[in-house]
Amino acid sequence: MEVIGVDIGGTTIHIGLVQNNLIKRETKIFVDRTAEADVTLQSLIQLIRQNLTRNTAAIGIGVPAIVDPDNGIVYDVQNIPNWKEIPLKKILEKEFKIPVFINNDANCFALGEFTYGKSKNYRNVIGLSLGTGIGMGIIINKELYNGVLCGAGEIGMLGYKDSIIENYSGSFFFLKNYNATAKKLALDAKKGEPTALEAFNEYGKHLGETIKSIVYLFAPEVIILGGSISKAYPYFENSMLESLKTFAYQEQIKNLLIEVSITKGSAILGASSLCFQKTNNNPNK
Repeated sequence: MEVIGVDIGGTTIHIGLVQNNLIKRETKIFVDRTAEADVTLQSLIQLIRQNLTRNTAAIGIGVPAIVDPDNGIVYDVQNIPNWKEIPLKKILEKEFKIPVFINNDANCFALGEFTYGKSKNYRNVIGLSLGTGIGMGIIINKELYNGVLCGAGEIGMLGYKDSIIENYSGSFFFLKNYNATAKKLALDAKKGEPTALEAFNEYGKHLGETIKSIVYLFAPEVIILGGSISKAYPYFENSMLESLKTFAYQEQIKNLLIEVSITKGSAILGASSLCFQKTNNNPNK
């Protein structure tokens, strides 16, 4: 089965042609967050058209937004301010005459990891994407849990210290406290620069507190870390694990696996898995 998987991010639209559970071709374009809604929509349509073949059976899309998955309407897309309420499924199905399935981007990341990644042999999985913000997807008993409007898993919006979790577990933390991006600090940490090492040490403490909240709520078997910040895992792993030592039920922590994603294109694969689920072709069922 050949499908198209689309990952709409904060700065890019990343698309892949998925065939036999492998990404055969990938394309990426940058998103102008100041553009009118229709301009971004036309860019998406053009990108899909470039990758579509006569064998393409469906399109799956992950969007950083709350989503009505049945009607395919996306609301208040993060980092694309002009996408307030877009009937994306209706527009794309009219354009391409094939089924379109839409979900939250963090859900797609978790689904991609569950279907193809390190968590495919587990029943209860959390996918945690660490980037501009923090996104979470939830797999319960091998099923993606959406909640109302795919809104489950918005862990970043919970209150924490003087703000919310996202401001301490996403890239905002580095910009606010160290006036540098996580990417820049990761390069400095690799050189052994003390300020960068301190930044990730502090970040790990906060992420550990976030993970404690997740385990209290969901008690997963495995948490898969993805997103750009996860590439700096060696610099915050120890302080993160140290934070987990204060978790009330240590037997749970002993049985918790925390892994960094190595799956190439997991969000695209997860978006494509939306199509497979609807056609009973999900390879991890």
